[in-house]
Amino acid sequence: MSRFWTNKIANLDPYVPGEQPQDKQYIKLNTNESPYGPSPKAIVAMQEQVSDDLRLYPDPNCKQLKSALAKAYKLKTEQVFVGNGSDEVLALAFMGYFAGNAEANKPLAFADITYSFYKVYANLYGIEAKLIPLTQDFDIDVEDYQNLDVSGVVITNPNAPTGKALPLCDIETILQANLDKVVLVDEAYIDFGAQSAAALVNQYDNLLVVQTLSKSRALAGIRVGYALGHPDLIEGLERLKNSFNSYPIDRVALAGATASVEDTDYLGYLCEKTIKTREAASLTLQALGFSIIPSSTNFLFVTHPDYDAQTIYLALKEIGILVRYFGKKPRIDQYLRITIGTDEEMNALTNALTKICS
Repeated sequence: MSRFWTNKIANLDPYVPGEQPQDKQYIKLNTNESPYGPSPKAIVAMQEQVSDDLRLYPDPNCKQLKSALAKAYKLKTEQVFVGNGSDEVLALAFMGYFAGNAEANKPLAFADITYSFYKVYANLYGIEAKLIPLTQDFDIDVEDYQNLDVSGVVITNPNAPTGKALPLCDIETILQANLDKVVLVDEAYIDFGAQSAAALVNQYDNLLVVQTLSKSRALAGIRVGYALGHPDLIEGLERLKNSFNSYPIDRVALAGATASVEDTDYLGYLCEKTIKTREAASLTLQALGFSIIPSSTNFLFVTHPDYDAQTIYLALKEIGILVRYFGKKPRIDQYLRITIGTDEEMNALTNALTKICS
């Protein structure tokens, strides 16, 4: 600890991303990356940007990308915000709509088992967290989100790390019960089998939908995320962005992201392929005795009644396969999160688990 650290720095409990070890070659099934490459059109678009034009700043307003996203979701460009990965978009939303709320003394509601970065943002911005427990089956109970005395609500749909999705009607019920506060719906995995709340943006001025190009569009390496919402909500994010970093997306990333959003055929191909592999892997793991939570994502959340989760995780790592173990966290300490890889990678996983669990 440096003597120059402020109390703010000293009291932070930073987010811990999935392992990225460099000691040997691994089959990486731990960070929910796509096992397939991005759209070929996106690659070409990015290659074309590697020129003398890199001496110039990128478009600070990301007009082409916003236009492509607005067209994809049948919205207006002023209903679209773009940031450096969905994590930056989430961070700005937490800062502006929860920490910066006139009722900031009230807590922010989100599930007890969900994306762990929410607790980090809450701590960073001095927001009290109201953790709403998932049910015994890891479901979000919509009734728990009625009559809340909070500054806002955050819903991850489908949820992570469980993989469960809420139907759109349940999202709308939560919106209607919280009309006087922002309801943020984080949809990082929405394309793998759930209904997007983007369809409700024109009906609810308190709805902010956040998505990413990292998962279904296989572009985790360029860090592009976006938000969809009422123009007034989006303007608030723009004001924050331009008070912090006017150029969050570089020229190469903008070109690749725009081409990827426009290539809807490739998006459908990647999602269909991932879902097919997910369902096959689920059946194989169940045959090995694993219990699996129904998934609408590109991962499976699994547990085995006879084998310790940490022991399985370490045994897999020893032979070069990485899955995500979250440590001794309440309720999920016996679960592993397994990213859906290629068919070959999933076969390697199940072959290894057959030996470990025999």
